[in-house]
Amino acid sequence: MNRVVTHELIHAFDHCRAHVDWFTNLRHLACSEVRAANLSGDCSLVNEIFRFHFGLKQHHQTCVRDRATLSILAVRNISKEVAKNAVDEVFESCFNDYEPFGRIPHNKTYARYAHRDFQNRDRYYSNI
Repeated sequence: MNRVVTHELIHAFDHCRAHVDWFTNLRHLACSEVRAANLSGDCSLVNEIFRFHFGLKQHHQTCVRDRATLSILAVRNISKEVAKNAVDEVFESCFNDYEPFGRIPHNKTYARYAHRDFQNRDRYYSNI
């Protein structure tokens, strides 16, 4: 349940921050889906083991691409090829965008670290 809520809250964050055009711009939707799959825990090691998807090299990136493509196909009536191309176009920039966490929260410990970093964000670099 936490994963689903986190996934949807990332979409809400994108909507507020980037003014995403959900209905006409496929690249906006693809970017938000990449970020949500990357940051929500959809592609965590435990979830991938339960899905019987195993891999070592670049497995997280492959999972994020696949989950984002499936999410787009769930809400749009387009071909898999068009969805995959949209994800590939935006993947590098959106995969490396970790806001609002600052890092990929792989588990609760990493989520706590991200929250601690957020709390201390201006401690040493104050805006004078």
